[in-house]
Amino acid sequence: MCGIVGYLGNKRAFDILVGGLHRLEYRGYDSAGVALEALDGQVNIYKSHGKVDDLEALCAGKNLDGTMGIAHTRWATHGEPNDINAHPQVSQTGRLAIVHNGTIENYRVLKETLEKCGYTFKSETDTEVLAQLIEYIMLTNDCGLLDAVKGALRQVDGAYAIAVIERGNPDVMVVAKQSSPLVIGIGADETFVASDATPIVGYTDKVVYLREGEIAELRRGMPPMVQSLDTDKPSELDVETLEMSIAEMEKGGYDTFMLKEIFQQPDTLTDCLRGRITSDFRHVVLSGVMLNRDKFLHANRIVIVACGTSWHAGLIGKRLIQEMCRIPVEVEYASEFRYGSPYLTDKDVVIAISQSGETADTLAAIKLAREKGAFVYGICNVVGSSIPRNTDSGTYIHVGPEIGVASTKAFTGQVTVLTLLALCIAGLKGTLPQEQIETLARKLQEMPDIVREVLKLDSTIKEMARIFTFARNFLYLGRGYNYPTALEGALKLKEISYIHAEGYPAAEMKHGPIALIDNDMPSVIIAPHDSLYDKIVSNVQQVKARGGIVVAIINRGNDAIKDLANYCLEIPEVPECLTPIVTSIPLQLLAYYVAIYKGRDVDKPRNLAKSVTVE
Repeated sequence: MCGIVGYLGNKRAFDILVGGLHRLEYRGYDSAGVALEALDGQVNIYKSHGKVDDLEALCAGKNLDGTMGIAHTRWATHGEPNDINAHPQVSQTGRLAIVHNGTIENYRVLKETLEKCGYTFKSETDTEVLAQLIEYIMLTNDCGLLDAVKGALRQVDGAYAIAVIERGNPDVMVVAKQSSPLVIGIGADETFVASDATPIVGYTDKVVYLREGEIAELRRGMPPMVQSLDTDKPSELDVETLEMSIAEMEKGGYDTFMLKEIFQQPDTLTDCLRGRITSDFRHVVLSGVMLNRDKFLHANRIVIVACGTSWHAGLIGKRLIQEMCRIPVEVEYASEFRYGSPYLTDKDVVIAISQSGETADTLAAIKLAREKGAFVYGICNVVGSSIPRNTDSGTYIHVGPEIGVASTKAFTGQVTVLTLLALCIAGLKGTLPQEQIETLARKLQEMPDIVREVLKLDSTIKEMARIFTFARNFLYLGRGYNYPTALEGALKLKEISYIHAEGYPAAEMKHGPIALIDNDMPSVIIAPHDSLYDKIVSNVQQVKARGGIVVAIINRGNDAIKDLANYCLEIPEVPECLTPIVTSIPLQLLAYYVAIYKGRDVDKPRNLAKSVTVE
């Protein structure tokens, strides 16, 4: 959550910073701000409640010169979203400006100490406390910016990614990170800083991902000087080549990023599958599993940790792995896992799932699992992010940047990788007949074309969605593999339309939720022709008997439910374990169009951000 951009070079910093903020706005859009080191040595600060467009409007006609600056787009943690709490925050004398992602847990203690020293505070943020602390150390120890930042961070408990500039020091910027991502881009006589690589694309493809507890001094025209905050020892500069294009950052003719990403899924699934199924379909090969085969072959159990949409994918993964591999699987919310005194041994495998690779709760779960000796396997989308760097092995889903806050292509990518993982382990263990592995592998390879076919429902769903803008509540029902899909469908609707929705196992409906059903509460029922089909027909009948409106997702030719439901969306038939990939597409489109008709900003829904880097 929150986005940082920094620039030090020979171009006008403002244009680069604001362009970067637009690309990072999916990380936070409560407020935005910029600090520019002007040609006269002053630091000019402009910030505004609202989105980056509001900041640009504020800056019209202002002094925007200067070739060094920092900028921020905020998702509020400390203090409500307003102009005062927006970043950058400044020190009491105005000497320092800072942008910060994360949470300083001991900020109250630090603030009280500084107040006793005569410091006053204008904002409610923990960030201002850090700015004041850095300045206090500079003044009392007569030291430079780098040493002052080091001294301050050594007193801080919590997570941070920061960038700091000093008035009258236009050639130096200091950045640091702990449990919150920060990347440095290295160009020709210019340096870029950002929360992730998206603002850097198009300027340079050479990047350095700061490691945990590292601090860097950036000097004009020089390579970054990176060192460990704990030891002061210089760190090796590990320069990586960024594989990302500007086209991936743009809407590509679609009205929104979310719609683009829904329609990208045939291509992203192709990328996700590429090179992982042998040409004869006999084997699924994931290098992260093959290189650690003994860990999986001898695992006592697998524990999946994740949050939100990734947790729903994990529930599907549990069923896949247990059925195919005969290994017990538990699925935990990462946010609860670390506080539940989990019992783990070196015979356990922990699978951590995250789109961004920066989810704070999931990273904390990974740290705990490794401390307890478990083997940790990551499933992630963003190359170079923190989770791949902190796990023992893993698999990328390779679906490309997901800008829309409500996850779509990442979900189907995660489910696809979990299916590949289960098939790979089953092949090694011999727990699934070879013929079945080949059948499923072949059908997985066909999945992009099948999804392309499902996307033809777009116009039907778009028209149908108009009817449901009246609804204040929705119920989503599914069984077996599609119970988690029902949870995911309900989450999508909640996230972007702000309509309350609940997902339930269909059989559990009569244990409480059935009391809510009437003709004002639509029920979306996922009913492919699978092993639980007869049961789900009975659930449809129960809803209809109480006057409920039913939207059913069914296989083509399913006349039994077609005669019962008010609306039917027909999808191709696939093996039962693959149905969540197919059934999730209509749910994404339904949520999307209901939200659009209600006038919502689907790419930036209120109170949400894409990368959740705070607990």
